[in-house]
Amino acid sequence: MVISQMLVRSAYVATLIVTLLFNASALQAQNQPPLSLAKRVILPGEKQDFLLLIDRSFDAAFVNMPVYVAHGHKAGHRLCITAGIHGDEINGSEIARRTFAKIDPLKLRGTVIMLPMVNTAGIRNGERYMPDRRDLNRYFPGSYNGSITSIVARGTFDLITTHCDTLIDLHTGSFQRANAPQIRVTSKNPAAQTLARNFGSGIIILGDGPRGSLRREAAEAGITAIIYEAAGPHVFDVEAADIGVRGLMNVMHHLEMLPGDSPDIPEDKVYHLTAWERVPLGSGGFFFPDVSLGTEVKTGQRLGYLVTPLEDKTTVLTASRDGIIIGIARPQIVLSGYALFHLGLRGERSELTEKELLEQESDDTLSDG
Repeated sequence: MVISQMLVRSAYVATLIVTLLFNASALQAQNQPPLSLAKRVILPGEKQDFLLLIDRSFDAAFVNMPVYVAHGHKAGHRLCITAGIHGDEINGSEIARRTFAKIDPLKLRGTVIMLPMVNTAGIRNGERYMPDRRDLNRYFPGSYNGSITSIVARGTFDLITTHCDTLIDLHTGSFQRANAPQIRVTSKNPAAQTLARNFGSGIIILGDGPRGSLRREAAEAGITAIIYEAAGPHVFDVEAADIGVRGLMNVMHHLEMLPGDSPDIPEDKVYHLTAWERVPLGSGGFFFPDVSLGTEVKTGQRLGYLVTPLEDKTTVLTASRDGIIIGIARPQIVLSGYALFHLGLRGERSELTEKELLEQESDDTLSDG
């Protein structure tokens, strides 16, 4: 009897040990190691925010930037979120801040790395460009042997391509223009298009983006990358920020980085082509729009008007084609050729002539980031 009980106990202990070892092995397989970034260690289940450079040099005062990191217990996607590449586009920085506050690293699968003020000096000074007057979003992937803008571009690009598999770059309109909430994404990457649809902005613009932009260069380096564009420069837009935060959370649900079911995403309007309506030659003056962002317009429809103050002459602006208003200039003083209304157009790029394709690529350069 005693021997029988001992055998039963031994079998139970052996089973318990095997179960514990199996569970420990499974847990170890699910857990991810600590993250080493910028000479810091972020443990699984931890959030940190810090400055990228531990440096008191004169240069560092101009190029240092804050970093937010949420490192989940379990392995998963590695999402980078960037904002403030242009110092006048402050709404993206607020979207990043609000989103980071919502993330619980104990429930997170994978890692979220945010660079909310890439051009920190520009944000402090209300300046679009870097301290050397260059446009950072035309210098990626950058070089450590180039200008200060090129050096920042290289450091940012290396961080993203080393630590992340997915990128969302946050922007607004520029030069006194505002954008309707929209995602811009290449038509060449199905995974990026799925990401764009799951953001849920309502409008998707297909295109590669200009050479030197973070989105395009990251995509060509193998990162699944999209841009969120909404609102205008120098202001905080609460509605655009709410859509941006909700979109980032939607993406994290889609990537299975957050627990629970993915929310229902409304169907997006997808546009392959865009075009600008500009100030006619010789009609510069005071600009006043009559339509708003998101308005669908028909050819010949009135969009706004220009007043030439010295002659008290009014020029009515009409749509040269059917489309939807995805970007618009604020009421201001304008000169001939100034881009006023950005239209999203139906149709395919394959339908364009060589001249129209060149015009479209020029439009991408003006519009993207």
